[in-house]
Amino acid sequence: MFQYKEIQRTPLEKLGKLGLIKYLTQCISVTHHTTVKGIGDDAAVMRFANKQVVVSTDMLLEGIHFNLAYTPLIHLGYKAITINLSDIYAMNATPNQIIVSVAVSNRFPVEALKTFYEGMMRACKNYNVDLVGGDTSSSNTGLVISVTAIGQADEKDIVYRKGAQVNDLLVVSGDLGGAYLGLQVLERENEVFKVNPNMQPDLVGYEYLIERQLKPEARKDIPELLKELGIKPSAMIDISNGLASEILHLCDQSQLGCRLFEEKIPLDPQVLTTAEMFRINPIIAALNGGEDYELLFTVPLAYHEQIKGHRQLSLIGHMTTKEKGAQLVSQSDSLIPLTAQDWDTFLKKNPTS
Repeated sequence: MFQYKEIQRTPLEKLGKLGLIKYLTQCISVTHHTTVKGIGDDAAVMRFANKQVVVSTDMLLEGIHFNLAYTPLIHLGYKAITINLSDIYAMNATPNQIIVSVAVSNRFPVEALKTFYEGMMRACKNYNVDLVGGDTSSSNTGLVISVTAIGQADEKDIVYRKGAQVNDLLVVSGDLGGAYLGLQVLERENEVFKVNPNMQPDLVGYEYLIERQLKPEARKDIPELLKELGIKPSAMIDISNGLASEILHLCDQSQLGCRLFEEKIPLDPQVLTTAEMFRINPIIAALNGGEDYELLFTVPLAYHEQIKGHRQLSLIGHMTTKEKGAQLVSQSDSLIPLTAQDWDTFLKKNPTS
């Protein structure tokens, strides 16, 4: 997690739009040979030669996707970048550039936006991408962030959501449910603060979960790992809306069904203990919680031995014919139809069963 300090408060109107853009972008430089022209003109210019260009965009809205009561701006800037880069890695591509647009109200001082940009630039440096443009505007409805990520890949390397075959193995990186449980901890402490602003937040023992929520990392290491193993996934997607939703996307795009084994879903010990405390089924949190930004993919059965037992990867099921449907195999061997809970409904009601 980042350390941050108290900042001064310079009103936005003191700089104006052009002055603000110059202030926020004066330290930005480009490093990629594919970046011909970055910030400073009417449009960015990029050169990709014979590569396929991959583009993804996301929006983050205050009050919908984040709460500034417990989200430091430096973490929000970092997260805004990483969650977009995750989509590029999910295509088995390499991100090179990002474009960022921000709408902000005058309740934010210049220094606050500078802190937000510092978080973005730390992510850019960590993932080796260039910030090449964007826009700033005023907002009457809170902070609005739009990020577009641009990447490249050889045509033969790109992996889509479709492409899985019957009997392909279903594999996921990392562990699941942590971001959602981290959100529960932060929301709990925010409610305590509302009642008693003098109370210090109780975050000890939840560090991993909170970092999963506030400062997620894109899994750039997984495409690199698979390349080292000589494996190209047959289909792939990142887990932004929960494991169940993303599996159903793969099934729909590949016109297949699946068997997902409950006992194989990877859960961190902090997820298990915190879920018990909140009386939340940790499997439901993993299936529907979202924001884990791990990679979910399928590989042919022939790669079983290379995947099995790898500490970064978990075999959680396999693909079946479409007629068999998408099914969760419970620990008692019961078949349960796999469904994805709508994300906004999920935010309004905790999963408890």
